[in-house]
Amino acid sequence: MPETPHGVRGRTVLVAGATSASGHAATGALIAAGATVIAAGRDEARLAPLGALGARTAALDLADAASVEAFAEQVDAEGVRLDGIVHLVGGWRGGGGLPGQTDADYRALEAGLTALRHVTRAFWDDLVASPAARVSIVSSTAVARPLAGGANYAAVKAAEETWVRAMAQGFAKAAREAGEPLRAAAVVFRVRALAGLEDDLAARVVRLWDAAADEINDTVIPLGD
Repeated sequence: MPETPHGVRGRTVLVAGATSASGHAATGALIAAGATVIAAGRDEARLAPLGALGARTAALDLADAASVEAFAEQVDAEGVRLDGIVHLVGGWRGGGGLPGQTDADYRALEAGLTALRHVTRAFWDDLVASPAARVSIVSSTAVARPLAGGANYAAVKAAEETWVRAMAQGFAKAAREAGEPLRAAAVVFRVRALAGLEDDLAARVVRLWDAAADEINDTVIPLGD
């Protein structure tokens, strides 16, 4: 990918789970590169610094289907069309081996997958119609090497990766049926630990729009070591 990103300029990108450190980094990098950013999260107060960066903010529970649908309808009524989604909803819970993998921890982690499903389904038509759509998630190396103490976490991340791969196939199928070149791509960033790599992630997210869709669709991009 080119060192200096330009392809994202003029695109509208939703950063889901934007109040995290990685969300702040991605939002700032996208705005600096000329994108219009919608920063979404549950806490309006924590979204305020992102608004100060120049992002449009949206306070809603992305794991709630009705809230996401209402938000998508509002955006559509305004004539806004998405060109990308950066999905950063998630967290880590674990420990205690297999017996320690509680239902409460699993449900909390599952909210990330649920949010991914809701958001990508709600904006699917926008993404397919976009001249340059990009969707990315942050997953974990635990998917390739799951440990007993992180089984809940690895299982949810594996499901998220599967959803993204299904999106990639859907993008390819839509382009093929329309007799058009592939313009949309869904990718997975996989990392062992994200702390300290937020700026690297943000830069790589921006550069997704500088790569050809058929080169990066349905790929896993490692971060860190």
